[in-house]
Amino acid sequence: MSAAGMNAAQSEAVRYLDGPCLVLAGAGSGKTRVITQKIAHLIEGKGFEPKHIAALTFTNKAALEMRERTAKLLEGKTLTTPGKEGRRVPVNQLTISTFHSLGVQIMRQEAEHVGLKPQFSIMDSSDCFGLVQEQLGTTDKGLIRKVQSIISLWKNGMVSPDQASATASNEDEMQAAIVFRSYVATLHAYQALDFDDLILKPAQLFSENEQVREKWQNRLRYLLIDEYQDTNACQYELLKLLAGPRAAFTAVGDDDQAIYGWRGATLENLAQLGKDFPKLHVVKLEQNYRSTVRILTAANNVIANNPKLFEKKLWSEHGMGDSITVTGCNDEEHEAESVVFRLSAHKFERRAAFRDYAILYRGNFQARIFEQVLRRERIPYVLSGGQSFFDKAEIKDIVAYLRLIANPDDDPAFIRAITTPRRGVGNTTLEALGSFAGQAKVSLFEAVFMGGIEARLSARQVEPLRAFCEWMQRLSDRAGRDPATEVLDDMMEAIHYEAYLYDAHDERQAQSKWQNVLEFCEWLKKKGTKPQAQPSEDSEATGYDNADGFGDEGKNLLGLIQTVALMSMLEGKDENPDAVRLTTVHASKGLEYPHVFLVGVEEGIMPHRGNPDADADAPVDTGRIEEERRLMYVAITRAQRSLHLNWCKKRKRARETVVCEPSRFIPEMLLDDAPPPTEEEAPMSPKDRMARLKELLQKPA
Repeated sequence: MSAAGMNAAQSEAVRYLDGPCLVLAGAGSGKTRVITQKIAHLIEGKGFEPKHIAALTFTNKAALEMRERTAKLLEGKTLTTPGKEGRRVPVNQLTISTFHSLGVQIMRQEAEHVGLKPQFSIMDSSDCFGLVQEQLGTTDKGLIRKVQSIISLWKNGMVSPDQASATASNEDEMQAAIVFRSYVATLHAYQALDFDDLILKPAQLFSENEQVREKWQNRLRYLLIDEYQDTNACQYELLKLLAGPRAAFTAVGDDDQAIYGWRGATLENLAQLGKDFPKLHVVKLEQNYRSTVRILTAANNVIANNPKLFEKKLWSEHGMGDSITVTGCNDEEHEAESVVFRLSAHKFERRAAFRDYAILYRGNFQARIFEQVLRRERIPYVLSGGQSFFDKAEIKDIVAYLRLIANPDDDPAFIRAITTPRRGVGNTTLEALGSFAGQAKVSLFEAVFMGGIEARLSARQVEPLRAFCEWMQRLSDRAGRDPATEVLDDMMEAIHYEAYLYDAHDERQAQSKWQNVLEFCEWLKKKGTKPQAQPSEDSEATGYDNADGFGDEGKNLLGLIQTVALMSMLEGKDENPDAVRLTTVHASKGLEYPHVFLVGVEEGIMPHRGNPDADADAPVDTGRIEEERRLMYVAITRAQRSLHLNWCKKRKRARETVVCEPSRFIPEMLLDDAPPPTEEEAPMSPKDRMARLKELLQKPA
């Protein structure tokens, strides 16, 4: 493996294989490069077979980037494994995935050891929302989400229902503990796992079953863990069990970028690593390849106010760079107009592209006013983190029917379709059906028609199940031959979905949801009647058009269902249009932009107070401030060339206008201590700025 271009610390991190290794990778220090180069070094330099290496990260996007970069490094290379020398490296045998994808792989192969069939279902967040809602017997979405969050944190912390009941310390936790027990039982009866179970179940299995644990330890002989600071207690336990006594792993992370405590991630995992693995070798990556000296100085100054697990200071060879600006605005409208005006002028002066700019904020509620001003000024923008059209509950409801038509063995689709709207099939019936299907090792749909189900359920319970399944069979038979529009219309008429929406929601919500369903059905029908080369009339509403290159596959409903699946996958493709990025700081982690406008940098927003009902003068919890400070550090280090901070002197909250103070993090940046700007960097007067603009206009493009 060629280490050309790597600095000394990166090279050390890549080559160290004498025991467990922790790589403290500061922002922009090339951590992904270290991981991919280490994979190549293990294969080319140390004779590892790809099938024995696993690299784990947190997002599909990060895993995809890692796979692509590793494949490029190993392109045309051959194995050095004894007995296999000269063979092409089978890159596809590498495990480069998210923690949860690995969990799925483990559980599919070891399902029987935890009382599951290999075809167990995976319930998404909205499916689980429905289970919790059923247990609570309420339509209070805030309460349902709160209970969901508490249960998730318990699972991430490996807390059992019994432990949760014993340790519940307030009314919310006591209520959640009651739901937790029945929620776990219902999932098991459904032969289903939720997202958290994909880590919890393998960790529990490895802890209890030595034979299975050793099997996976021998299969995955070297582990690389990306974004290690974001691991929760359960993920760390899984890592320890997989690593085993061999302890052959490299964990790559940064304690200064630990910003996910609210979802169970804990910095304790970094502190514990050295205790559990006394021979841990630590390598620090401190050279930043992203930002200018001024930006890094501000970031270092802010994070220095936090207690440190490991001392680390970023540095750069990119020069001093532009001065960081701090702008106080009258209110949020003034802030949005000021930012958009300055962004436009900056772009014009620098001859930059819109894609070079990002507007970062603490919460999604801040985005709306910026969208309004950008639209008014006809500036293209991309809003990150908004809800996908296919993620809307009403669209997922309809898609569940389509999925079941295409695949009767799709258990999550079965559960969602048969209960939305309700058809006289309750949780007790579904739990009994799930238990019966699990023992018979068949899908819920198939179990409905099996002999023996009558011993578990009364005739009154079996009748609506079979009526539903027989109807779905008829639709499935028609879906392959009849025109898609006819089958779709018949399906929608039969499920009475519009009436269900108006029964379940207030009139305004129901009307909005039903309009989305109509637009989705219209889009499906257009694809089912004729392929079009031009965008459809409803492309603006759904975000999609018919110019997708799928040709004539949508002539019948089965073809359309495949199209929906493809469109859902395409939705995740990362495109790079020439547009300003609007995103939360959390969502920007791992990304970088030449020019960043950070807005709402004021007390109560950044740092966020956490409890909206707390007294404005009440002190903010120290642990929260430390995490908010790390979030500020992440925000600062997204900027490559220029950083602009903005805060409001007053802001509307609910129906009141409140006076705001600049964030404590602004003076912590010690901007006054930064080196004075050079003559070229000095702020321009309005006259000089106009002269500069005229000069730029006169230059050839």
